[in-house]
Amino acid sequence: MYKIYGIKNCDTIKKARNYLASSGIDYCFHDYRVDGIDDALLQSFIDQLGYEALLNTRGTTWRKLPEAERDAVNDAASAKAVMLAQPAIIKRPVLAAPNGDLLVGFKDSLYSAFIQEKS
Repeated sequence: MYKIYGIKNCDTIKKARNYLASSGIDYCFHDYRVDGIDDALLQSFIDQLGYEALLNTRGTTWRKLPEAERDAVNDAASAKAVMLAQPAIIKRPVLAAPNGDLLVGFKDSLYSAFIQEKS
């Protein structure tokens, strides 16, 4: 089963969930605000995707961080610490295929290709 990670009220999450539902793809949803994210799960994301792909530096959560805290994010360990403390700063959605492969972000064409490749 696919698993989608994000925040329930995020518009991009809503689009991704609608896409999966309308495509008949079974999935479960993991809400960072409700279910949290632990160190091991986040590390597995970083290991596969790299912290740069996961850290949303365009969003409100990033912009609200003190400048010194933003400047201190310069490697995977410092990025992981910020993402664990502020899960809303993780780019959304992260889609996990049944085999563990990950895709970050959402576009119909990317989801279609990713799901077709994993089937």
